[in-house]
Amino acid sequence: MNYHWNWSIFFQTVPSGDETYLAWIIHGLGWTVAISLSAWVIALVLGSLIGTLRTAPNRKLALLGHAWVEFFRNVPILLQLFLWFFVVPELLPRDLSLWVKQEMPAKEFITAVIALGLFTSARVAEQVRAGIQSLPRGQMNAGLAIGFTVPQTYRYVLLPMAFRIIIPPLTSEFMNAFKNSGVAYAVGVWELIFVSRQMTEETGGQVIESLIVPTVLYILCAYGANRLMHVIEKRAHVPGFIVAK
Repeated sequence: MNYHWNWSIFFQTVPSGDETYLAWIIHGLGWTVAISLSAWVIALVLGSLIGTLRTAPNRKLALLGHAWVEFFRNVPILLQLFLWFFVVPELLPRDLSLWVKQEMPAKEFITAVIALGLFTSARVAEQVRAGIQSLPRGQMNAGLAIGFTVPQTYRYVLLPMAFRIIIPPLTSEFMNAFKNSGVAYAVGVWELIFVSRQMTEETGGQVIESLIVPTVLYILCAYGANRLMHVIEKRAHVPGFIVAK
């Protein structure tokens, strides 16, 4: 392999300014983390709601939850991102459409967060549904028997147990939020993949170094999410339902 390794490029000043390529990487990492965490909050909140609706006694609510999951789960994340960025603004009222397209602050970031958050929410919803349905039917009946309404039974009986059961699969979804954040480069967000592509062009061919460092950072972010969820799992486990080691 006739390749000239040059790790010092990260400390070189970029031709277009006073920053170094290392500063670019740090900047890109910040945007990657911001997109991932923001999208995860949306996914967790909406996914919990939709997953609960899918198990609701009301058939219309259950069908609404089912439609949500099937749409956002079956359409590729990149296509969803383009739909939110290019199509949705065209469907808005004229003044609002012009504001979104021309004046909306951090448009690329917000669009990426919405697209990733909704895409991930469908996957979280399936985990929540599975967790609720894995519980003994007697828990719902017990909640109703002591005077709880159906919403109160979900709030105080079913969901606390269901979330403890589904922490392991939620860990995977949390990690996926970091990995899937890379699609944001397609709409111009200055995250790690975008920075990697820019570095490849600016440095004249130091492709491997430009790819290895973002790869390592993605691994560290995903691993950090994994360890955080592991701590939560150990603290929240219920004997007989979760085994945390």
